[in-house]
Amino acid sequence: MLVATMILSLILTPLVRKLAFKIGATDKPDARRVNKKEMPTIGGLAIYLAFFISMFFMLPIPFEQVFPIFIGGTLIIVTGIVDDIKELSPKMKLLGIIAAALVIYFYAGIRMDMVTLPIIGSFNLGIFSFPVTIIWILAITNAVNLIDGLDGLATGVSIIALTTMGIIGYFFLTVASINVPIMIFALVAALIGFLPYNFYPAKIFLGDTGALFLGFMISVMSLQGLKNVTFLSVIIPVVILGVPITDTIYAMLRRYLNNRPISSADKMHLHHRLMSLGLTHRQTVLAIYSLAVIFSFIALLYKISTLWGLILLTISLLVGLELFVELIGLVGENHQPLLSRFKKFAKRNNNNSDSEE
Repeated sequence: MLVATMILSLILTPLVRKLAFKIGATDKPDARRVNKKEMPTIGGLAIYLAFFISMFFMLPIPFEQVFPIFIGGTLIIVTGIVDDIKELSPKMKLLGIIAAALVIYFYAGIRMDMVTLPIIGSFNLGIFSFPVTIIWILAITNAVNLIDGLDGLATGVSIIALTTMGIIGYFFLTVASINVPIMIFALVAALIGFLPYNFYPAKIFLGDTGALFLGFMISVMSLQGLKNVTFLSVIIPVVILGVPITDTIYAMLRRYLNNRPISSADKMHLHHRLMSLGLTHRQTVLAIYSLAVIFSFIALLYKISTLWGLILLTISLLVGLELFVELIGLVGENHQPLLSRFKKFAKRNNNNSDSEE
């Protein structure tokens, strides 16, 4: 059935491509975009259709489990299609995502309601369950949307993230229903069918239709499989989604330091910085895929680590990530606090060695 989902996506994508040209859902070249010719968007519609056709007609998933997610996903798709045709304001897009998130919280009953911390133990979020769940969905949805800047980038990173999430859900998380990993792998299958048309040189873009839908589905899948959220289960999705989350956090920091609005656009995202260092379009995408795989591998290690191993792994991850960010100038070429300290330390050691000689 998963193979059928992939084939369905493979068949639907060219049809959606033709539809995009007919309704004017295209990206025209400009200073911010890397495409040199007019490109059809709304590619995410093919993924949406293949996934939900699979859910309703091919896989043994209960209707009552799928339908609320379908409603939320449809709100996201409509928001994305309108944005790809008419370019919605950030506030209008935000309203669309919030509406979908409310469906997930109240209708689907999918929420973050409990946290378990080492030593401290378990506690209910109580009234904070609602804002935490909504913020989680908003954050992940927008994070995936932000990395959708190169052919196949968001699609490939989502495949890696979802596959890791599905593996963890199937093999490690006993609280998760078997239906959740099946749904995750069905979405992966739909993405694999779409990727040949989206990878460089792309024949169709995800558009906001696809990027918002993928971010939304990833956020929902992570919550749905982790109803009783443990400390590791909070961290694991964050690590799995390390690429889009890193890009989002440092984009916000960069704009804050430069006194620019948080929602303003720029050409300083992760993929822009790697290309500015001399990597080609394809090399940049493959490099970010590799980074996503590293994050996913670390997420798998979290499940088999002791408490001290977890602490050391987290410290190593944060230090390594900060060094990488500073090396490529993600915040700015002059913002290198950690590298500057290392350079001063190395220079001091060299001076001490010279004086001893």
